[in-house]
Amino acid sequence: MSFSLDINAYLEEKKLLIEDWLEKAIPSEKSLPPVIHQAMRYSLMARSKRIRPVLTLATTESLGGKIEKALPFACALELIHTYSLIHDDLPAMDNDDFRRGKPSNHKAFGEAMAILAGDALLTHAFFLMSAPYPFSSSISPWLALEIIQEIARAAGTEGMIGGQVMDIQLEGQSAAISQVEDMHNCKTGAMILAAVRVGGLLADVSEKQLESLTLFGRHIGLAFQIVDDILNVEGQPEMLGKSVGSDQSAKKATFPSVLGLEESRACARQHYDLAAQALEIFGERAHILRELARFIVCREF
Repeated sequence: MSFSLDINAYLEEKKLLIEDWLEKAIPSEKSLPPVIHQAMRYSLMARSKRIRPVLTLATTESLGGKIEKALPFACALELIHTYSLIHDDLPAMDNDDFRRGKPSNHKAFGEAMAILAGDALLTHAFFLMSAPYPFSSSISPWLALEIIQEIARAAGTEGMIGGQVMDIQLEGQSAAISQVEDMHNCKTGAMILAAVRVGGLLADVSEKQLESLTLFGRHIGLAFQIVDDILNVEGQPEMLGKSVGSDQSAKKATFPSVLGLEESRACARQHYDLAAQALEIFGERAHILRELARFIVCREF
């Protein structure tokens, strides 16, 4: 049996579902104190493909789980991702003026409020994952705890934060490709891997199947960041919603800076092939994940 999927339509459908949930999950802009909720919503509800939460929903749905069980965790991943973007854009970090098609949070609300908005999004993510509503009876407390630990690990020093530390330390240095891979596996890859594994846990997959999902998540997470590195060199700001050329001006360690553009493209495609191979155990059930992987690797080039 073969399947035909309009991946853009699928992304749009799931994006609307996620954004509807996010709209209800975050305090309104009128809640006291209003400015912090305005700052949170400013970045959270800005233009985005919502790749991480979509991966969670797609994994859960593809492997027989219920999408309503996945939504709180998928949306928590988006809150954590958005907090990281707000903090990454700060002058003390990457010092970027634009994000998701508009001025960065610190440009709109000031540095202090941007820091607090990021802190608030991170904190609220864990509140949503542990709150007794709106899906209190959907999954067992033990599974909820396992998922929370999975996401916390991916967001912490073993994952995203550790990767950001490596990014800072490698600025201006002559980096080896192994160092760039380690950095990307943590900084970007860990949260994408968590998004996939959380979907698998919610679908109650076997240990062997979870191992295959882990391989898929690792390869597609690395491919995602390689493509991001390429687009920072040759992408269109109006399409990306952020500035281009910032990696080179900041002397960051990236795949293009170490391998060049053509070899970086080949590397991204190689990781896509390995990701697709990891899904073979699932047969046609994984066709949505394959198409999402293709979209991640082929966007804009």
